Amino acid sequence: MNLFLAVLLLASLALAKQPNILFILTDDQGKLVGGLDTMKNLTNLVAKKGATYNKHYCSVALCCPSRANMWSGRMPHNTNVTNVEPPYGGYPQVVKTGMNDDYLPIWMQKAGYKTYYVGKLWNAHTEENYDAPFAKGFDQSDFLLDPWTYRYNNARMTRNNKKPVHYDGSYSTDVLSDKAAGFLDDALKDPSKPWMLTVAPNAPHSNGSHDPSKGTTWFGEPVSAPRHKGLFENEQVPRDASFNKLIENGVGWTKDLPALTEKEIKYIDYFHQQRLRALQAVDEMVGRLVQKLEKKGELDNTYIIYSTDNGYHLGQHRMQPGKNCGYETDISVPLIIRGPGVPEGASMDVVTSHTDIAPTFLSIAGVADKDMPKDLDGKKIPTTKDESDKHDRTEHVAVEYWGGAVAEGIYGLISPKSKHGFHEENTYKAVRLVSDDYSLYYSVWCTNVRELFDMKEDPHQTTNLAKNPKQANRQIAKHGIPKVMNRLNALILVLKSCTGDACREPWKQLHPGGNVKNLADALNPSFDQFYARQPKVSFSSCKTGYLISEEGPQHFNVFGGAEKRELNGQWEDSDAVGEDYDHEDEEGGDDN
Repeated sequence: MNLFLAVLLLASLALAKQPNILFILTDDQGKLVGGLDTMKNLTNLVAKKGATYNKHYCSVALCCPSRANMWSGRMPHNTNVTNVEPPYGGYPQVVKTGMNDDYLPIWMQKAGYKTYYVGKLWNAHTEENYDAPFAKGFDQSDFLLDPWTYRYNNARMTRNNKKPVHYDGSYSTDVLSDKAAGFLDDALKDPSKPWMLTVAPNAPHSNGSHDPSKGTTWFGEPVSAPRHKGLFENEQVPRDASFNKLIENGVGWTKDLPALTEKEIKYIDYFHQQRLRALQAVDEMVGRLVQKLEKKGELDNTYIIYSTDNGYHLGQHRMQPGKNCGYETDISVPLIIRGPGVPEGASMDVVTSHTDIAPTFLSIAGVADKDMPKDLDGKKIPTTKDESDKHDRTEHVAVEYWGGAVAEGIYGLISPKSKHGFHEENTYKAVRLVSDDYSLYYSVWCTNVRELFDMKEDPHQTTNLAKNPKQANRQIAKHGIPKVMNRLNALILVLKSCTGDACREPWKQLHPGGNVKNLADALNPSFDQFYARQPKVSFSSCKTGYLISEEGPQHFNVFGGAEKRELNGQWEDSDAVGEDYDHEDEEGGDDN
């Protein structure tokens, strides 16, 4: 074969094969205080060459449930992986629920892809259980193992299901970078075969420590590579309207937090600096992998997707470093995509979530809608301008969480004197709504207290409007707060246990006629009595996992009169009328 024919054959193979996917998934990075602007390779080689999604959210602000959500395309309440360790989460729960036999890596293999994985896969994936059974779905893998996952200089890893290897004294992100580059070399050997490589560093997660004699685990500030130690010495956490300020009309444990001292603030700034430093090795890895793809001629046929599992807070609302909350710091996360057809330097304003990741990857792989797994709750994220223009716009993201909130750092759980290291009764269901006319966050905690933030007027979530919903002259989207809360209550009532179409089109479940597609439509005065009579979202108790028996009414009224739904053993007309929604104060009582 002459050189011309060889080049022609390679070109035809490149055109014919499915695109590759390089997925880089950090840990706890977030968007608002995530340090994205300090990552020059990510900015120049991915963001400026692709699209940034400004309204992307995680569905649960905790790593293991969030990763299960991404890998399955199902809401956390449908994966039943809702915590980081048994009985409600971690690798044993992943195996128990059957996800290890039926999730995205396996689906990608069936679509013809070679699959590779480097880094953190699951919590509670340990030296003792990594082979009970082996994690499925990967042609080659090198997994970080607990309890060493978050120890930046003491990683333990299992390569291709072999006996774990110790990497004491080596910086973990650099170890992962070498392994990712090696897997990429292997993937590029056969240009006719598409591949998916996931690289999941532990940065910028807190550095983990463990005392076996006491059975305790705690998290301190992240650790950087030695070459990055002198960077960002003057960086501070942004002093926005929420920093070191209690939420006005706050509820639950957040209403009682003491003001941060100057010493604590100085430490939080240092904690922030360490997070930025830890991300620099990740950014170097991004540059290294992109350069390798370019050198091998595969860059133009590869989707590079960058995200994180959940966000993070640092001093906002007086909170010590941590996650687990439904506030914007914890649920607003980066999504950056570069790849075939993705417009360069684009800013995508579609509302998307981690539930959409799996169907997006499958769509990139060429899997037709009819061949998608039948139990997906998400939908494909538009990656081209044409797709974005034709996208059936969604304005909602369902958010949920089970369990306590952990305060990290030396003034959090690590401190024996701290009264604020662990906050119980932090289970909640919530919804985030984003449109041109309104931007809202509404939540119901397991103690049956409620939060409503008008983020058009209050982007830093400083005032809870649910505590006093009848305040004079206050409106959202030109309507009174009680009326808006009635609609949001019904929306969560659908979303909190939704599956499939109900997760994607919740308003259609309430209005099967299809004439209500968003909150603006639902605020039509003709629906006032219908929404006033919806059952209230509530909890019977605060659990650390998804127990549907503890999560209040599971059925909702459907508009139309002829149709009825069963409510706690009683039957009610779907168009029944009644009094306005009965809101509750922070003690669970009636404040009307």
